[in-house]
Formats: sequence, C-alpha cells, structure tokens
Amino acid sequence: MSEIPIDKDRVIVVDDEKSMRDFLSIMLKKEGYLVETFPDGESALEYFSENNCDLIIADVRMPGMGGVELLKKVKELEPSTVVMVMTAYASVDTAVDAMKSGAYDYFTKPFNVDDIKLHIDRALKWRRLERENELLKKNLKSAVGLGGLIGNSRLMREVYEMIMSIASSKASVLITGESGTGKELVAWAIHDESQRKDASFVPVNCGAIPENLIESELFGHQKGAFTGATSNKAGLVEKASGGTLFLDEIGEMPPSLQVKLLRFLQEKIIRRVGGVNDIAVDIRVIVATNKDLEAEVAAGNFREDLFYRLNVVHIEMPPLRKRKEDIPYLVKHFIEKHSKELDKSVKAVSEEAMELLMDNDYNGNVRELENVIERAVVLEKGDVIMPASLPKNFTEVMSQKDVSGEVVGEVLSDIPSEGLDLDKAVTEYERRIIEKALKKCGGVKKKAAELLGISFRSIRYKLEKYETDDN
Repeated sequence: MSEIPIDKDRVIVVDDEKSMRDFLSIMLKKEGYLVETFPDGESALEYFSENNCDLIIADVRMPGMGGVELLKKVKELEPSTVVMVMTAYASVDTAVDAMKSGAYDYFTKPFNVDDIKLHIDRALKWRRLERENELLKKNLKSAVGLGGLIGNSRLMREVYEMIMSIASSKASVLITGESGTGKELVAWAIHDESQRKDASFVPVNCGAIPENLIESELFGHQKGAFTGATSNKAGLVEKASGGTLFLDEIGEMPPSLQVKLLRFLQEKIIRRVGGVNDIAVDIRVIVATNKDLEAEVAAGNFREDLFYRLNVVHIEMPPLRKRKEDIPYLVKHFIEKHSKELDKSVKAVSEEAMELLMDNDYNGNVRELENVIERAVVLEKGDVIMPASLPKNFTEVMSQKDVSGEVVGEVLSDIPSEGLDLDKAVTEYERRIIEKALKKCGGVKKKAAELLGISFRSIRYKLEKYETDDN
C-alpha cells in the first residue's frame, strides 16, 4: 500500500459516468484533496477496505452495487467515514433513504460548483472534529490518564486536551511547573501522540551536564576539536533527528549555549564543535523548567528572544496539592506498579491511610507521593496499606497554635499558666476544623458543611465572621 500524506484529506469518488468522475476529481484536486475515482461500488469498496479515507462521494444509481448499498458496507467497516451521495432530481426519495442509513449529506445533479465545495468543506471539517474526539476518547480511557499521566481532575483534563490539540503540530512547547509534577511525562505524551512517535525521543537534563561539555553533548564534535576528541561524534540533537528533543531544566542552560540553541531553532541547522559544515536537522523541541523564565529574562539570566522562540505553546503542570482528587487514582497506580516490581501482594489502601494521604500537601508533588507508596508497599505485611506503613509525619497529629501561642492538637494539651480566652480558643479550634474540611473537599463549601454535619448557611456565616474578625 502506497503511503499517503497525512496532512491532506482523502476523498473517494464513485460514479459510473466518467465525465462526472473526471470533473469531480479535477475540482477536488484543485481544492487540495487527495482523490481516487471508481466506476462502481464494488471496486470502491475493495479499495476502501485496504486504505484510509475521509470522505466518499457516491452516485446513488449505478450498475451493480449502488451508492446506498456501498454506504451501508462502508459504515460496517468504518462507521466514522463520511459519505455523501449524488442523485438525479427524480430520485431524491432514495437520497433521503441514504441519509437515514447514515449518509452525511446529499446533492442533486446538476449541481452548483460553489455549493458542492461548501458542502464538502463542511463534511470534512465535521470528520476532523469527529476524529479528534475519537482520539481523545481513545487516550482518555476511563478519563483517568493519558500516556504516563494519571488524573481525572479538571486541571489534568485541561492538560490532556492541550496535549491532544498540539501534538500533531511542529510548534515548540514550554512545560512549566514545580519539581515532581510530571513535566517529562507531558513531553513523552506529546511525542507519543505526534507523527514523530516512531522516531527517537531524546531527553536531556541541561542542569546535569557540565557547562564545558554541554555544547559537545548537544551538537556533537569533530575529531581533534578539543583534548579527548579522538573521533567524530554526533550530538544528541542529531540523534533526535526526525523525532523529539526534550530539554529539561532549560533555565540552567548557560548563556553562551542559549545563542547556539536560538540559531538552531531559527534555521534548523547545527554545526558540530570544531566542524565547518552545517547539518540540517528536523526535530521538534520541547523544553521544561521549574523556574520562572520571565523572571530569569528580567534578571538577564535568560535570553528574551530564546524565551519567545521556545514559548510558542505553554503547558503549566499543576502541583498535586491543587488536584487532590487525583490522589486515589495515583495511589492505585503506584500500588500496582510497586507491588509488581517488589513481588508483593499489596492491592489496596485502607480508608484511614487514604484519609492521611489526602491530607498531605506534597511539596515534592507526584514524585513524593510515589516514594511514600513505594515505602508503604515495602513495609506492609498484609495486602492493604495501613496507616502504620506510612511515614511518621503522616500519622502524627498536625499541631496548631492557639491564640495565646501555645501548641494545641486535636485537644488542648495544657492550659497556659497565664490562662487563656476560652471563647477565642474554641472559635480558633472551630475555624481550624472548618478550614481542614474545606481543604479536604477542594474548597466546596456545601460538601464541607455536609462533612461537618452543619447547614450550608451556617458554614457560610462562620466563614464570613472569621473574615470580618481578621479585618
């Protein structure tokens, strides 16, 4: 089967009249479509069964297999294929039957050329939208993840949608977010959903390579370029040719190399250290950082022109504390992963342990949560993770300070010798409980009120009162 460029829509025209086939073929090719023509339904179906197609335009009445029968068989093979039928004015009823069988549209002969162009354009736009939705549904299995990313929160679904919308483009991507949020997983997901997925994905940690070696590592070197360069060596950029280059910790790249990276991004050519020849390289560049690059630009540490060249598409990875509803999905995934790796029989987490896991803020984000679960799988003797298998800081009651400055926990540990204001202490304690309930419920007041067994009006009144007291 010959390869067909994937950036053009593919159309099959089926009509027993050669003049009509030729006319539509010329018209469609001028519009930029790839076109195949067939004189009957049988030959069109045979071709379609082995080749992808976006749109089929078929005459209703043809010797042998007519357009309606072809439509039904096409829908059996690939329900999402768009089919439009042509009909003589006298057989409009047949065309309406075709619509009931799944045809997208029909038009009568003779037809207005501009009108048919508009109908075809609309049909293919609808097909592209359907295809995007199919791909999104395919990858968001159970709506809990994409690639190596896990989560069903609104913030993560926005990340997935962004990945799916930009994966097929060649645009540079800047991924930002705190350490441990999964920036490299986003880069992998973009690569895996792109047309470059069968080529190399080359990750480079810009902060882990010594400054005097990073240019050679990225762009390669020629024999004799420096002490120790005993042979020609291709750099990581060349090795990523046809695929994706992922530059992690881009904010650590030295200024001298920022200039060379900018030149490469602008001209798509590199020159090895010690070399004299330019080498053309076709790669997509994705970069990531936990730094505020705009602040680095303002401070003179990062080139402004390079920042704008890299920041064509920006994806911000949310910290785990802002998407706590994803913790159960992540916990399940990490339990399965580490139980298998460690040959353990742990299958779940107890309700008490999950509550403790949900209460933590995870300054180390998903990476910290994974470390916690891995440790728990190692220590757990049964098949369910219990609170005792979690780190000590998870099981200790988080102490708070009361209005007099003394430490209090779930109950007041002692009364200060100078005494305290009981009403203020009780109010402060109540406030801490409400804040904790809101945190657990993602800030939703109605859910927090239900959790505490009070009315929504009551919790709203109390919160307004606390705000007034603070002011």
